[in-house]
Amino acid sequence: RLEMRNFGVKVCVIEPGYFKTMITNVENLEKNFLSSWQKLPEEIKASYGEGYLRQFVATLKVMQKGYNTDLSLVTNCMEHALTSLHPRTRYSAGWDAKLLYLPLSYLPSALSDAL
Repeated sequence: RLEMRNFGVKVCVIEPGYFKTMITNVENLEKNFLSSWQKLPEEIKASYGEGYLRQFVATLKVMQKGYNTDLSLVTNCMEHALTSLHPRTRYSAGWDAKLLYLPLSYLPSALSDAL
């Protein structure tokens, strides 16, 4: 964003929370993760363990329940950034981005890592 300022280009950052899209589709993600897992060398699989993969997929399934389905929250941010006379530097779309990820970004790394 700052690198482009010297060229007269204003860059706005849109930081969405979790939204239900094909990118966050758990079935697709699980299939891709399993495919990648099968291609890994045995020593890496042993380092992580089968439990790691199962726990990761289980976490995705739990998180999926909280995904927002209203993509207009993101597109409204995009529209404002593109059409506003004075667009904001950063836009946060979704309750999780505003109430969870944005405040976490201001915490010291050690504290946010613990949370």
